[in-house]
Amino acid sequence: MNGQMFVESVRSEGLAHISYMVGHGGKAAVIDPRRDCREYIDIAHRYGAAITLIFETHRNEDYVVGSCELAHRTGAEIHHGRALDFRYGNPVKDGDRFDLGDLSLTVLETPGHTFESISLVLTDTSMGSEPVGVFTGDALFIGDVGRTDFFPGREEEVAGLLYDSIFGKLLPLGDHVILYPGHGAGSVCGKGMAPRDFSTIGYERKHNAVLRMTERRDFVKFKASEFHYKPPYFMMMEKLNLEGAAPLLSGIHAPRPLSVAEFSAAAQRGAVVLDTRSPEAFAGAFIPGSLSVPLSMVPAMAGYYLPYDKDILLVVNDDVADVNTAVRYLRRLGYDRVTGYLAGGMWEWETNGLAYDRIPAVHVEELVRRIRAGDKFTLLDVRGADEVKDGRLPGSLHVYVGELPARLDDIPADRPITTFCESGSRGIIAASILKRNGFKAVEDSLGSMAACRATGCPIV
Repeated sequence: MNGQMFVESVRSEGLAHISYMVGHGGKAAVIDPRRDCREYIDIAHRYGAAITLIFETHRNEDYVVGSCELAHRTGAEIHHGRALDFRYGNPVKDGDRFDLGDLSLTVLETPGHTFESISLVLTDTSMGSEPVGVFTGDALFIGDVGRTDFFPGREEEVAGLLYDSIFGKLLPLGDHVILYPGHGAGSVCGKGMAPRDFSTIGYERKHNAVLRMTERRDFVKFKASEFHYKPPYFMMMEKLNLEGAAPLLSGIHAPRPLSVAEFSAAAQRGAVVLDTRSPEAFAGAFIPGSLSVPLSMVPAMAGYYLPYDKDILLVVNDDVADVNTAVRYLRRLGYDRVTGYLAGGMWEWETNGLAYDRIPAVHVEELVRRIRAGDKFTLLDVRGADEVKDGRLPGSLHVYVGELPARLDDIPADRPITTFCESGSRGIIAASILKRNGFKAVEDSLGSMAACRATGCPIV
């Protein structure tokens, strides 16, 4: 496969992050690599190519970029936008061109999501000078455009920059050009992304709702008023990705299996216990004081709650597979102090006679009965603001699950609390936070809004 041109995508589950490899003639480039970078090396070997170039389309906020890790392993050069003073790599500007055999990557400065954002235009020079594709980072997505809320007080300015980048530089590349965005559906970097990873500039021009706002003032007004949640871990990602300061993975120890006594002692010394089991398993029995984040939700939700200055202990379903997955997810967020896991899981904890707690599950029919009977309880809806706008249960109190630790004073402590979300997964996170903070009568509505739609709850 040595002479074959290739473009390959590498998806990071949970984060909806997409990185890319492109190459020809024995050379390859990686665009926005993740920290666990072995897959890029394997792809390069498959094509008989050496990774010589690494590009960052911008300073990423939602994961630790793997540029320094990959450069350490391959000797490749790192390149990123010139409008930010990175502590590593090389700045690039409009028009800079990099050749990989008969393929070339040409830099377009496309600020808006961030000031240093760049896009990379892909051309097959053996066929001519027209572009084939464009790697847009977080400037243009499939079904949406990048968020522009990272610079408080400058919302209109950066929204205007994004408009100019999209309408002045990206769309003029041509309707035939293939779009390669930095994220897909489910990413916190946009809202209306389509659940597919393939599109063209022409298709987006026609069907992307934001791109139909062709007047600059309309686009700027819409983007400047848009609301996004910003997890607190973003600040750490920005720091690590500016300085290239994330430790090399080869220097980080894997978590150890801990006996019940070792695990309990570490928790008493202040380590955070992260339970990644399902909502149903956690509700049935959990270690008092532990935080529940179901494994599939760790990439999106753990960064709201976990500190960087404490050890993290894991409780999982499967000692090997689930530990490895949880560690991979956490390291992508910069959490390197995952020191141990409970060997044997909750069964070992229970059979050693240690204390455990539980969270009762409440069926939606019981919720409806309570609402209609006027029972005194708090139905805590922890979904996002956009979800709540589409319908909520009468009398519910809305506090987004990511903001719950900062808004505990808003939760009545003198009555039972039933957490509620879309299916029960975020509800169990919220329930565990409440229990960790001393709330006694806490329940979770398994099924939540999905069950309500199936059974006919009174939605307002």
